[in-house]
Amino acid sequence: MEKIKIAAAQFENKNGDKKYNLAVIEEFSAKAAEQGSQAVAFHECCISAYSFARNLSREEMLAIAEYVPDGESITKLETISKKYGIAVLAGLFEKDENDKLYNTYVCVNESGMIAKFRKLHPFISKYLSPGDSYCVFDLYGWKCGILICYDNNVIENVRATNLLGADIIFMPHVTMCTPSSRPGAGFVDPALWQNREEDPTSLRLEFDGMKGRDWLMKWLPARGYDNAAYVVFTNPIGMDDDQLKNGNSVIIDPFGDIIAECRTLGNDFVSAIFTPDKLIQAGGYRYKTARRPELYGDIISQPHTSHLKVVWLEKD
Repeated sequence: MEKIKIAAAQFENKNGDKKYNLAVIEEFSAKAAEQGSQAVAFHECCISAYSFARNLSREEMLAIAEYVPDGESITKLETISKKYGIAVLAGLFEKDENDKLYNTYVCVNESGMIAKFRKLHPFISKYLSPGDSYCVFDLYGWKCGILICYDNNVIENVRATNLLGADIIFMPHVTMCTPSSRPGAGFVDPALWQNREEDPTSLRLEFDGMKGRDWLMKWLPARGYDNAAYVVFTNPIGMDDDQLKNGNSVIIDPFGDIIAECRTLGNDFVSAIFTPDKLIQAGGYRYKTARRPELYGDIISQPHTSHLKVVWLEKD
């Protein structure tokens, strides 16, 4: 494998305004390509926006969802990729021929769509169906995987994707700044966002504390460290429907170290160079070779009924 440069973006999307959101995606794709990135990743459902879907009927969800890869948004991503010579990773709501709905994330390059992943643990809308498979694909000689938001909090998903060959895992999110049972969690007042130019300090304290970055740093670096994998985490900044999000898109290397991080209180992207040597040098590589699945394979595969609990949504 050769070195690869990848960008992670954050931006404030608009509810259901695919034209606007795709225009931002094109703008950042062009800038990332100009700076030498071979791929650029955006957040979960960045094409349609996300949180507003919790208030939509099934008919309204079907109206904003698209067929993949035959919908207009995928065609636009293909145009962007060909125009600027960069792979683009982005998310949207998908519908199939039976009108089943999914939270979907795709990778498109100059040759068309090369990967599609359906979220395994969807929850923003009761009309969404869960995906039933992992996704590993080749991107310029690197094996990559995709897991969307909550999927990454179920640690088996990350290990499984890695064991299937993914050395880079794209983790698109719409997360942080919501109530939870953990201490310090909660919404961030949208007024702080409106006043960010006059008082960035108060907003930064909220974004960087336990409502935001401090929580993220409890677990995200461990996903890269334990699996000796690169992590590309993306998240929106600003208002996603009536919820304020803190961005903090970040790239983490196989040592669990942050090698690029968005710190701007606004639309932005960062990029980093991925080097193959780290995949073997990192401690997680040694730990994986020391595994003894005969001890715990049967334990992990015991029958279990999945129950997904989202505190802020259930209280909504």
